[in-house]
Amino acid sequence: GKLTPAVQPYRQNKPYTIYTLVQKVVLTNSSENLPIHKSRQVSAFPPNYVHSLDSSHMLLTALEMDRRGLTFSAVHDSFWTHACDIDEMNGVLRDCFVDLYDQPLLEELKRTWELRYPTLNFPDIPERGDLDLNEVKKAPYFFQ
Repeated sequence: GKLTPAVQPYRQNKPYTIYTLVQKVVLTNSSENLPIHKSRQVSAFPPNYVHSLDSSHMLLTALEMDRRGLTFSAVHDSFWTHACDIDEMNGVLRDCFVDLYDQPLLEELKRTWELRYPTLNFPDIPERGDLDLNEVKKAPYFFQ
């Protein structure tokens, strides 16, 4: 697939307090052997999944810009290139967005979970609406 991996390392960490002559220091054990923090896993998944899609879009854009020999830089959702290449970058952004979201992302996520957790039942994926993703290619405010 074209997605960046999303990892949620939320565990039930146990803090340890060490008192010294000068101050107290709180250390947290970050071990994969600790129990999973279920409520953090559940509440964090939706935004983390969306962020993973955003980062996938950024990575696909960066790779295509590089393939074309164009300068590209980004911080979060702010993308840059030389002024003379902005129109081309805007086209790349839109093309990569359509390529990414044209994939059956939720279906693939569900399939992955069903393979990983075969004893659980997952709800059906909602039907896709009638949005034509190609409309973003001419949307003036698609990405600012």
